Amino acid sequence: WVSLQYMSGFGNEHVSEDPRCPGALPEGQNNPQVCPYGLYAEQLSGSAFTCPRPTNKRSWLYRILPSVCHKPFKPLEEGHLTHNWDEVEPDPNQLRWKPFEIPKAPQNKLDFVSGLHTLCGAGEPRGRNGIAVHIFVCNTSMLDRCLYNSDGDFLIVPQQGKLLITTEFGKMVVEPNEICVIQQGMRFSVEVFGETRGYILEVYGAHFELPDLGPIGANGLANPRDFLVPVAWYEDRQVPGGYTVIGKYQGKLFAAQQDFSPFNVVAWHGNYTPYKYHLEKFMVINSVAFDHADPSIFTVLTAKSTRPGVALADFVIFPPRWGVANNTFRPPYYHRNCMSEFMGLIKGHYEAKEEGFQPGGASLHSMMTPHGPDADCFEKASKAKLEPERVAEGTMAFMFESSLSLAVTKWGLQTSNRLDKNYYKCWEPLKSHFNPKCK
Repeated sequence: WVSLQYMSGFGNEHVSEDPRCPGALPEGQNNPQVCPYGLYAEQLSGSAFTCPRPTNKRSWLYRILPSVCHKPFKPLEEGHLTHNWDEVEPDPNQLRWKPFEIPKAPQNKLDFVSGLHTLCGAGEPRGRNGIAVHIFVCNTSMLDRCLYNSDGDFLIVPQQGKLLITTEFGKMVVEPNEICVIQQGMRFSVEVFGETRGYILEVYGAHFELPDLGPIGANGLANPRDFLVPVAWYEDRQVPGGYTVIGKYQGKLFAAQQDFSPFNVVAWHGNYTPYKYHLEKFMVINSVAFDHADPSIFTVLTAKSTRPGVALADFVIFPPRWGVANNTFRPPYYHRNCMSEFMGLIKGHYEAKEEGFQPGGASLHSMMTPHGPDADCFEKASKAKLEPERVAEGTMAFMFESSLSLAVTKWGLQTSNRLDKNYYKCWEPLKSHFNPKCK
């Protein structure tokens, strides 16, 4: 996997065939009467057939056996995966979680699927409108098991341990400080190399796209060329003991058995693919005079809602950068937001919460719930000498921001036992500096 190859470009029309079978892609058409090498043609549609061309997503896969060759699906125990947002009463408080615990392998073997834990979300997959935030903790690889999601797209943010992800389109290595997106319906299996943890943003009803740049112009933020797509790779492998295909469908898990590997795609072409992106490639835009630009300038990917300018979900990062604003309180300001803000930390110390907010942990500031720098951060930043300084060096925090009001699951509030009951205390030392005689 060290020498894996990729193709570059966000949403491009890609063409790939495994070099072991040159000429596997049909010439000049998608669905010939007989495909090269005796392969089967299968289309994977990521949008309605009649979507406008700029939003039309599909890929053609040329495989040894089609996906339809499986035994009937049967219900599979979901564990802590859910879309029941009414398990517990709503909680409008500022919430923060300590790093989520990864079980030790000999005591409790968890792979990527069995290690999925839903933390919060809103909406409903049957209506194709909503999101969910999951934490994954695992310590073993998926063996003769793959997963596909009928409900939506997975944006995967590894925090500890690298992932070797095999997909129908090829293989990707995704390490901390990288992300990947596995779009609706794509089958994938995750290999890990020890204790592994990360975050997932699941979106029902929309695909991720690059945000519009407006007055920024043609370049900046996440550049299309830096998104990488795997190249075709197949295995012609029989699995007499049974290969398990796990489907996430209407929020539930189902399993079907088949006697061959699903990663039997010899060639493919199209614009509906998995992809990965390294967060260090992000070209930061920032204030160079005074005050703050809105945090939307840090948006990597967005999943749009039906309302212009309002995201179903944004993926936002806070990378290392220079702070140079004059006469400005430089950390994030105090804020009440009509959006929901879920934050995670991949590495380092977040600038507004240097204590308490730890890598592998999380926070949720719900709609109109006030939040902002803790007391230490406020005092320090109010008195700091304003010189050019590196901000967030060695750090990568991110935010899943949504226009939906997110409900927290029972696992998130109770079962995980990671909720920081003292979070609110970080603001208690804030004191009044008001003096009506001093302007």
